[in-house]
Amino acid sequence: MSIWIDFLGAEVRYVRTPGFGATRVIEAGMQHAEALFLMHGIGGHSEAYAKNVVALAQHYHVIAFDFVGHGLSEKKTDIDYSIEDYVEQLRELMDALGVERAHISGESLGGVVAGYFGLKYPRRVLRMVLNTTGGIPIVSEQGHRDLQNLAELSQRNYGKPPSMESIRARMQWLIYEGNWHLLDDELVRSRLVIYERPDFQKSAPLVFGRLMRKAGDNDQKIDMIDLERLECETLLLWTKYNPIHDVSAAQAALPRLQQGTLYVMTRDAAHWPQYEQHEEFNTVMCTFLSTGSV
Repeated sequence: MSIWIDFLGAEVRYVRTPGFGATRVIEAGMQHAEALFLMHGIGGHSEAYAKNVVALAQHYHVIAFDFVGHGLSEKKTDIDYSIEDYVEQLRELMDALGVERAHISGESLGGVVAGYFGLKYPRRVLRMVLNTTGGIPIVSEQGHRDLQNLAELSQRNYGKPPSMESIRARMQWLIYEGNWHLLDDELVRSRLVIYERPDFQKSAPLVFGRLMRKAGDNDQKIDMIDLERLECETLLLWTKYNPIHDVSAAQAALPRLQQGTLYVMTRDAAHWPQYEQHEEFNTVMCTFLSTGSV
């Protein structure tokens, strides 16, 4: 099935933001009062939420968007691509859409951005979902090995023209091996087309260079979410096979949250539960966002 069949009923458009230019959004459920923002991981784009936008729009005004320098959003070369940049992009997007408060959900890098946003703008957050997020300490030896493997995979492809093979290998890192059949040619090619664009080639060294520097740094304080200061109800939505930050990392992070809940997916998934096991993911999301529990 095409990812664009999954998106039927959603609107794709560009929203101008003062500091970050054109931001691509994929949006549905505009009739609902409560908004939900979905944020992808590093190097990703809104297609990561192909199986979630329309389903969640039955209950919420859902906005998935491409971070600056990613997907089809503007590729700026005069910013550092710090977490603060992404936080301010989210704030400007909310302002442009006239959304004062919203539910915030992020996967991987998107989770780090969500956490930092909640710290800087607590009054603008309803409930938060940190979906296989970064920004928490790695607590296992396997987690450190996973991080090194990611750095090596990124280094091997850094500065080289992207190909179907290199993109597929990087996306296989995201997904549990038993779910690799989900990586069909359309999904892989959609990322390849984005990566081949001249504007992305200019922003990619800025976006990915920061990741590789971080992976080589033993100081885990870099881009760490100050979990103790998060005031909102927060769900750690995890999987049994998440790389780097395994279940033990989520369990260690949970007591640091003022109002925290941990849910580990019952079905097999790795770093992309929203795509790998979308039905369970969507059910858990709706339950938590509406009740604060799972």
